Amino acid sequence: MNELTTRVFANGNSQAVRIPAELRLDTDRVRIHRNADGDLVIHPLPAQRGKALLAALEGFDDEFVAALEEDRAAAQPMQDRETL
Repeated sequence: MNELTTRVFANGNSQAVRIPAELRLDTDRVRIHRNADGDLVIHPLPAQRGKALLAALEGFDDEFVAALEEDRAAAQPMQDRETL
């Protein structure tokens, strides 16, 4: 891989590094640390898509789930429709 030079800039009270398109990350979160040589090492973290949904679903108890399943299993009434 070729070495690239990029810029460091202020972003609020933090410092940010512009990542060139060739090194674009496919995530919105990274883990960063400084190694023994003083280099910054960035590890992309897997996207946590659906984490909020899974957390919300944990709040449903067995009684609620049973009520949903019972409602779904109930026969739906016939609909009156206009003839074609």
